[in-house]
Amino acid sequence: MNTYLHKKFYINTKELVKNIQLDRIIIAISGGQDSVCLIKLIQDFKNHYHPLLKIEYIYIDHQWKKDSKNQVKHLSNFIRNIKEKIYIYQLPNIAISETKARKLRYQLIIQHSMYYKNCIIITAHTETDQIETFWIQIMRGTGIDGATSLTKQRLLYNHTKLLRPMINFKRIDIHWFCRKFCLPIWSDITNYIYSIDRNRLRYELMPYLKKYFQYNIEKQIYKFLDNCNLDNEYIKQNTVKLYLMSRHPINIAINYSIVQKQHLALQKRTLQAFFYHNINIVLNYDTLSKLIEVIKKDIIKYNNIAIFKNINITIHNHWIYIY
Repeated sequence: MNTYLHKKFYINTKELVKNIQLDRIIIAISGGQDSVCLIKLIQDFKNHYHPLLKIEYIYIDHQWKKDSKNQVKHLSNFIRNIKEKIYIYQLPNIAISETKARKLRYQLIIQHSMYYKNCIIITAHTETDQIETFWIQIMRGTGIDGATSLTKQRLLYNHTKLLRPMINFKRIDIHWFCRKFCLPIWSDITNYIYSIDRNRLRYELMPYLKKYFQYNIEKQIYKFLDNCNLDNEYIKQNTVKLYLMSRHPINIAINYSIVQKQHLALQKRTLQAFFYHNINIVLNYDTLSKLIEVIKKDIIKYNNIAIFKNINITIHNHWIYIY
């Protein structure tokens, strides 16, 4: 634990696991330099501070690449060499988008965590990933939630948390760290395919912005995201309060007359929370806007409203019911 990244990782980890019983964790890896760096850091953390910590690794193989089998062997040998356990899930080679693939990976990791009763999931997301996610979400027309979606920690279900202790690590520092300790990085050829949005952002847009607009743009975006996170947390807390105040004590319903008195931002978030909490559905922008407009108008004219296939809502006596 003699490098500044070791110290930084220790500080981040201690902050993230505060008030959490750290006895068993699962690490989601890919084999790239970020993942290999995380493996080295977490193993050193275990050896120096928590020798009884049980660490398991998980890798999701989409089998998109011709050398995917070799990559699996590479990871297996590396993890076996440090005497830890690794779980590898190989998925059918089907053509799906990067976004859907990411969602599928998270679903598998969460299901694995639930089955093996792991309360802590750790990923190797870095500052670079956070900035790239910010740009991708902005181009999709997201709000503050989407722009700040890659945070230090996230509650997945019950008491299970997703932690990102390397979220403030710079790519150049990780590269130096891997070279210093001669870590076996697997070079992923898909990282150099410019038709992938994330790669084009990394190798074309960001260098262009650094050269012609703002040399330390990563630092400025990171500061912006940090400020947005604070604002977002404040709004979330008020959303939860409003939702608890306005929901029906027995039925799946929410009192729109209470919600309607608040700012539009809180109205939208509270309705989102209502639908997601009860039927696990995220309302898109158009559906949410339609619902807000219906609430503003004469309720008698809009008694039954179709929101999704097989899901309707009824508005009656200031209450919105789902059925």
